Parts: sequence; C-alpha cells; structure tokens
Amino acid sequence: MADVERMITHVPRDRRILIEAGTPFVKRYGTEGIQKLAALWNGYIVADIKVADGAKEEVEMAWQAGAHAITALGNSSTETLNIFVQTCESLGMDSMVDMIRVDMPLKVLRPMKKPPTVAILHRGRDEETTRGKVIQYKHITKIKSKYDILISAAGGVDLREAQSAAFNGADIVVVNVVPFGSPWKGITPEQDIAALAYQFLKTIE
Repeated sequence: MADVERMITHVPRDRRILIEAGTPFVKRYGTEGIQKLAALWNGYIVADIKVADGAKEEVEMAWQAGAHAITALGNSSTETLNIFVQTCESLGMDSMVDMIRVDMPLKVLRPMKKPPTVAILHRGRDEETTRGKVIQYKHITKIKSKYDILISAAGGVDLREAQSAAFNGADIVVVNVVPFGSPWKGITPEQDIAALAYQFLKTIE
C-alpha cells in the first residue's frame, strides 16, 4: 500500500488513464483498498474482482467502494454475466468481461442479453513467460464486427506490446505494476512513473 500511495502521486492526471485495483490487490485489501484508491485518485477506478458468481452483490460492493468499472470472468455462466451487466448498468458502472482462458470470446458474448462495455483479451500472468502464449488480437475484428464495444488488451504489456495492441485495434491497454526483479512485464515502483505514463500515452495515441 505504501508503494501504491507513493506511485499514484506521480501518475499524470490524464482522463485517458484508468487506475485498476488488481485482483491480488483486492484480495489483500478488500473493498477498503478500492476505497483508498478512490480517495487517492480523483478519476476512473476499475475493480478487477473477476466476478464468477453472485454478480449483483459483488458489483454493488465495488460500486459502494467507489469503483467506476468492474470485471467478471468470461467463463462464468451466461446467467451471471447477464446479471453482472444489468447491475452495472443500473448503477452507472462500466462492465468489463475478462476473456482469460476463453478460446472464442464470441461464444461468450452471443448468448448474453446485452454485451458488456468492454471485452478484455487477457494472457494470464502465469503464461507470460511461456513461448507461444500471446494476446489473441485476431479476435478484435471479429468482436467489433458484431458489437459496438471497447476492447482491452492485458497480460505482459510493455511499450512494444502496447503499440501492437493499439495497431490491432485495442482501445485500452492494461499495464501491471510488478515487483523489481520479477519475471513479469510491467512498471516497477522504482521507475519514473510519470515519464513511463507519458510514453505509454504517446505510444497508443
């Protein structure tokens, strides 16, 4: 939390920047952690809760904590995803469906009563160092040909990957904050956060 408090003061106040309470962060600090982020960042907050069931209650918890958007797992039941999107809409939140471990995102979206605000094409953190595991940009055109929604790219995104994501039509890129010396790609608390943020913004313009 000390790293979060220090880092967030250096993030440029740009409307294109969203601050995400990642899943490990939420598991460690709960809704109080989301509240803390909302107090520190006078802007858009995403709660990466990855709802799998009990959608109404979990969306309401994130909303009460100050989140503007929340994630659900794409391999949740269609019933859960419908309740998830409906509850988000009723509270004025954006709904984000995370397609981690989903081979065909369209198969998730087609049965839904209403599509989410955002579909997230996500390569898992544990897959980042596996050769051949890539973010599946081929799905962007397929999704956008059927639905007027935003596409987010997540999973080991550095400046090069961000550029590739934008080139392939992604609207949002997710950049992780990672510990120094970890095998994962992202920003470490020791780096110049402001300079890196501007580099990413310039890369995906």
